Amino acid sequence: MAIRILVTGGTFDKEYNERSGQLFFKDTHVAEMLRLGRSRVEVTIRTVMMIDSLEMSDADRALIVENCLQSQEDRIVITHGTDTMTETAAAVARAVSGKTVVLTGAMVPYAFGSSDGLFNLGSALSFVQVLPAGVYIAMNGKCFPWDRVRKNRERGEFEEVHPG
Repeated sequence: MAIRILVTGGTFDKEYNERSGQLFFKDTHVAEMLRLGRSRVEVTIRTVMMIDSLEMSDADRALIVENCLQSQEDRIVITHGTDTMTETAAAVARAVSGKTVVLTGAMVPYAFGSSDGLFNLGSALSFVQVLPAGVYIAMNGKCFPWDRVRKNRERGEFEEVHPG
């Protein structure tokens, strides 16, 4: 079962400039994370963009959707910034059917060494293999349907929201 990983940036892949104190993007850490996690899952990694999700536009989301549609694999993990992950999940859900798509990210950059990113990536890879077709968000060991989740900024975690 081959899995496509689409990299879009977010805290997951940020680096820290010790001189300026700024966070910035260089290259994705996903391949290194898979190696360190001793993953044996067959994946193809594609870097779609490297941006902060707060700067993501509708055109950027359309590019992510297009990459999902064009993917030969029907199991897709998207690494994404947590601030607008639900908006991208909604865009994917509106356009992509017949595939299992799991978005994940990190609250702390992988480069910091104490990131939740490695765990979240592993969880997303597990979830994408067993869930039925649909769009999901996987964070902190939990998995949510795309339309029943939100980021709780006060607690720094994702939580389920109930329709109604």
